[in-house]
Amino acid sequence: MENSMSQDTPAGFTIFRAKDAPGLMQSGVMAMAPMTDTQRAGLKGAVAAGYMDGDEVQILTQMPGYSLAHAWLKKSYPLALHSHDSDCMYYIVAGTLKLGTEELGPRDSFFVPAGVPYTYKPGPEGVEVLEIRHAPKFNFVNLSKTETYWTKAAETIAANHEDWKTAVRPSEKV
Repeated sequence: MENSMSQDTPAGFTIFRAKDAPGLMQSGVMAMAPMTDTQRAGLKGAVAAGYMDGDEVQILTQMPGYSLAHAWLKKSYPLALHSHDSDCMYYIVAGTLKLGTEELGPRDSFFVPAGVPYTYKPGPEGVEVLEIRHAPKFNFVNLSKTETYWTKAAETIAANHEDWKTAVRPSEKV
């Protein structure tokens, strides 16, 4: 059985292998909502500082009515305040995160309804989460609109970029 990323419903029992899963941007699962000039410039600065080395996201399953992603956000990764157009259940596989005033760890989960703004902060070892959606595709609406946010994000990225290059997933630590 092969890992099928098509939008067709599998004919029967199907196995989806992580080793065959595409990255988030390669999968075409997520559409970016239009951004303001400030957001665009801020994101460009974040990318120049090394933003793309701070996370790894794979789409494990995509089929009608479902998508399953595995996301690894490395320590101090500045996840922008954002929302999606689909509900999402998050399950923490390894590491920790801070959601508002709550610290969550392995086997904890949280639910974010469609359209609700949120962000979280990966813990000191980073965090690995499963993102479970009743939608094969979803959008990303960036709600971090100020130049101050983007300047601080770029500083955080620059301060952590070298560590991100050699970081080990929390699930792989002994």
